[in-house]
Amino acid sequence: MLRGRERQRVAVDALVDRARVGRGGVLVLRGEAGSGKTALLNAVMHSYEALLCVDVPVLDDELLQLAHDVTGTHAALLIATEAEPRGLPSITLDPLDAATSVRVLHDLVPGLPATLAADLADLACGNPLALVELAGSLTSAQLGGIAPAPEVLPENSSLRRRWRARFDVLSPAARHVVALAAVDEEIDAETLDLDAVIEAGPLFDSRRLVRSALLVDVPLPLRRRAHAELAETLPSGARRTWHQAVTTREAGLADVLIAHAEHARRCGDFATAARDHDRAASLTTDSEQRAHHLLKAAADHWAHGAPHRSRAVLRTATKLTDTPELKALLDLVAGGIDLGESLPDVAADRLVRAAKGLVGTRRTLAVAALGFAGEAASIAGDHRRYTAVVEFAQEIRRADEPAATRLTLDHLTGMLATFDGRHDVALPALRSVVDLAGQVPGPQARIWASQAAYVLGDATRSHEMATSAVTAARESGYTALVPWALVYRALSALLLDQHSAALTAATEGVHAATAIGQHNAVVDHLTILALLAALRGDADTALHRIDTATEQITQRGLMRPGTFGAWAFACVDLARDRPADALDRLRLHPGHAGIKVMAAPHVVEAAVACGQQSTADRALRRFEKWAGATGSTARLALSHRCHGLLESGTADEHFEEAIRLHRASGTALELAKTELLYGNRLRRGRKPKAAREHLRDAVRIFQSYQADHWVDRARAELRAAGDSTSEPRDHPGLTPQQAQIARLVAEGATNREVAARLFLSHRTVEHHLRNIFARLGVRSRVELTRRLD
Repeated sequence: MLRGRERQRVAVDALVDRARVGRGGVLVLRGEAGSGKTALLNAVMHSYEALLCVDVPVLDDELLQLAHDVTGTHAALLIATEAEPRGLPSITLDPLDAATSVRVLHDLVPGLPATLAADLADLACGNPLALVELAGSLTSAQLGGIAPAPEVLPENSSLRRRWRARFDVLSPAARHVVALAAVDEEIDAETLDLDAVIEAGPLFDSRRLVRSALLVDVPLPLRRRAHAELAETLPSGARRTWHQAVTTREAGLADVLIAHAEHARRCGDFATAARDHDRAASLTTDSEQRAHHLLKAAADHWAHGAPHRSRAVLRTATKLTDTPELKALLDLVAGGIDLGESLPDVAADRLVRAAKGLVGTRRTLAVAALGFAGEAASIAGDHRRYTAVVEFAQEIRRADEPAATRLTLDHLTGMLATFDGRHDVALPALRSVVDLAGQVPGPQARIWASQAAYVLGDATRSHEMATSAVTAARESGYTALVPWALVYRALSALLLDQHSAALTAATEGVHAATAIGQHNAVVDHLTILALLAALRGDADTALHRIDTATEQITQRGLMRPGTFGAWAFACVDLARDRPADALDRLRLHPGHAGIKVMAAPHVVEAAVACGQQSTADRALRRFEKWAGATGSTARLALSHRCHGLLESGTADEHFEEAIRLHRASGTALELAKTELLYGNRLRRGRKPKAAREHLRDAVRIFQSYQADHWVDRARAELRAAGDSTSEPRDHPGLTPQQAQIARLVAEGATNREVAARLFLSHRTVEHHLRNIFARLGVRSRVELTRRLD
C-alpha cells in the first residue's frame, strides 16, 4: 500500500493519464474524518473534467462492481472512505507530522505563539480539520498567554458533531465499549465484545483528540458505569486503582497511585509515571500537595519527550504554590523545557534562579540546574552568562563533593577555561569529568564526559561516551536527552573522520529532536549536517541546510549553531574560490568562542589566500595553543598545515609533518585536502613531479569519499602540474548520503519525500539519483529496488 501525502496527487495524475489512453481504473483514498479526503476530491474535480469521484462511508458491492466496470476503459473512479479498500488499489492519508501541523497553524493564525502552536498540534494528532477548528476557536486570552491552551475541540466542532451523531446511533453494547475507550486509553479490544468494537469503528480510538471529545460528550452515567466495571475487572495495578478512585473517591488511593508512579519512574517508564502523578494530583485537594504531584508529572513528561504536556502541567502547578523550594523546582523543569525549545538566554536565567532557590535544600538538583544553565548560555554564545554561572558554581563548591556533583562542577570549570584559552586549568578539570563518568550512572554524565573528551581531542573516547549516552538515555526512558547525546556522537565521528557515522547520527538527531519538539536541538543537528556537506564540497546541500536553520537561529539567538552555520558557509566559500567572503564570514561573525577556535584552520586558509598574514597568525596562535595543550593528533596535523600555508622557508617540513599526523590519526579527508594544498604549493614552486605524487593521492582519497567537487579540483591541479593521464574513472560504490537516498527511493519515497527526510533540496536529490543510477548501472526506480533487495 502506498503511503505519504506527496504521493496522493502523483497517484491521481497517473490514474487520469491511464484513463486517457483507455487503461482506466480505480483508486481508493483512505483516511479518518478530517484527514483531507474531501479537499483532495474537490481539487481533483476542479482540475479534471468528467472524472468520477465519490465519498462513501463503506465500499459496498455496487461500488466494487463499478470499479470492475471502469477498469481498462477511458474512465477513472476515485473513492474517498474511512473503510477498508476491499482489495482495491489505495492510498492512505497519514496524519500530519508535528512540524507540518505547526506550519499549518502558523498559516491559519500568523503570529501564533510557538508554545501554543505546539500544544494545539499535540492535541490535534495530525488531523488537518482539527487544526483548523482549534485555530478558529482560540480566544484573545489564549493567544495572549493568559489562559491555557484548549484541551478539547470546541463545542461547535464539525468533527465532534460527527462523532456525537455516530455515537447516538450505536447499539447499547457499542456505546459501552466507546465509553470504556474514553475513560481508559489502554483498553484492550480483545477483551471486549468484538461485534460491539467493530460497530463502534473509529470511535474506539485511544488518541488524545478523540478521547478528549468523548470524555465530554459520552453521557456521565455511561462513563461512571465504565469506571465501575474497570475498577472491578482489571488486575491489580495503577489502572485499577485509578478507576477505583474515580468510583469511590477514597482519599488514600492518591497515595497508592503515587507509589505506582514512583515504581514506573524507577523502571524508566516516564509516560506511565506522568499519567499516575497527574491522576494523583486530580484526587488531591490540598493545593501544595497537588502542586507537588503536578511537578513530578511535569518532570516525567519532560523526561519522556513530551515538553508541551509538561509545560501545560507546569502552568497549573505554578498557580497552586508560593513555597520557594517548590517554585524553584518548577523553574528547574521549565528551564529544561526552555533549553530545548525556547530562548536559551531565558532558559539560562531561569535555571540559575532555580539553582539559587535549591542550593540550601536540594543541593544535587541545584548543581544539575547550573550544568543546564551553562549549556543554555553556551547555546546562546553568551560568555558573560557562562562566566556568571561558573562563578556561582565555584562559590557553592565544597571540598567533599560527591562524584555526581563534582563531575558537573568540573565540567563547568573546564569548559569556561577552554573558552578563555586557559588550558592549564581546563585540561585537569575536563580529564576529571571523563574519569568520573564511570562512577556516575545515567546518560547525563556520559554527555558531559563526551563533550569533555571532544575538547580534549580524544575523539575515540568522546564517541564511546556519546554512544553510551544515547543507549543509556533510551534504555532508561530519558527520551529528552537522546538528541543532545547525538550531537556529540556526530561531532566525535566527524573528528574521527567517520563521515558516514556522523551523517547518520546528525540525521537521526534531527528526527529525534523534531519528534519531541526540541527545536534548538534540531538546529544544532542541521548545522552539523551543513558542515558535513560543506567539508565534502557539496555546496548546494550545505546551503540548503543552512537556509533551513537560519530562521530559528535568528529568532532564538542560537549563537552556537549559528557559528557552526557560518563555519559551514565559509567552507562553501573556500570551495568556490571566494576566500575574501569566507574570511569575512568567520571574522565578522560575533560567534561562539569555542567554535571559532575549531574553525581557525579555515580562517588561516582564507586569510593566506587574501594576503592577510596578521589575521592568519592571530587565528593560528589560539588554535595551536589548544591543539598543543590537548595533544590531539588530528588537530596538530591541522596546525602544521596552517604553518605550511603561512611560512616559506619551513613550509615543506610543516606539510610533511601534517601528512604524517593525518595518517597517524586516520583523518583521510583532511589528509587529502592537505595534499591538495601542498601539491598546489609545490607546483607553483616549480616542483611538478613532487606535486603530482601528492595530488594523485588526494584524487584517490577524494574519490573514495565521492567528494566530486574536490576530485575535480585535485584533477585540475594535476593537469596544471603536467599530468595528462588523470581522467575520470567509474566508481560503483555509493557515498553514505547516496546510500540513504537509494534506500529511501527503493522503499517507494518520491524525490520530494527524500529531500524532506534528509534535509536536501529537491534538485540535489535529482542530481544524486542520476549519479546513483549511473554508478549502479540501473535505469529506473524498479531496477534500483531489485538491485538493493
